[in-house]
Amino acid sequence: MFKNLFVFALFFCLVQSKAIAQSLPSIQLDRPDQTECPFITPVKYVQMESGFNIENVSANRQVLTTPTVLWKYGINQKFELRLITELVTDKIDGKENMGIAPITIGFKTALFEEKGIIPKTSFIGHITTASIASESFQTKYIAPSFRFTMQHTISDKMVLAYNLGSEWNGIDAAQTYIYTLTTGFSLTDKLGMYTELYGFKTAYQQADHRCDGGFTYLINNDFIADISGGFGFSKNSPKNYISLGLSYRFKVLN
Repeated sequence: MFKNLFVFALFFCLVQSKAIAQSLPSIQLDRPDQTECPFITPVKYVQMESGFNIENVSANRQVLTTPTVLWKYGINQKFELRLITELVTDKIDGKENMGIAPITIGFKTALFEEKGIIPKTSFIGHITTASIASESFQTKYIAPSFRFTMQHTISDKMVLAYNLGSEWNGIDAAQTYIYTLTTGFSLTDKLGMYTELYGFKTAYQQADHRCDGGFTYLINNDFIADISGGFGFSKNSPKNYISLGLSYRFKVLN
């Protein structure tokens, strides 16, 4: 009975959302690439961006995130609230440590619209909690992070986007600088792809440079699937990763 109710509720939400959102542009994501987009979630909409990731950190370590979910809610045309939840399994030498990673809360706010050489720009700020997590994943400190997200429209089939920012890990006081650079292409009205370079630099470590790429498929205006993968090419980079994702938005208030 519960299964039938769930299927009916999901079908009802899909139909209602499609009817309401005909005037909205297609859903815009912060995944599957590492470059966060500058677009704000529509007002009074909840957007759920979920992914299932397998990262091979080294020959004896693998990290599974099943799932990672970014929850977003549009407050107004320039501001959204954000919540990140992750269920992580860390495998080292065959031993598993599974639990909920520290929960992250934050916001995105629009700064500039695209005009000439000025890109469409937004600012994202996050705070990762220290103790709202499974015991084995808790950290010593609360960890802030921020980034500026920028995007240029090259043509009706191509965009160039990039991020600059910093983050802290909650373990020590070291600051890590972040950069991303991605190129997105519309292959058809529903199928898109991207290629990306990104990396991290901490004061006491050499730079960690990586690249990735993937595809998205727009099922309808509010529902999209993605697949991506990448690898590191610095000595201290993870070996590779692969990710599958489903993202959906729906209106919660009239």
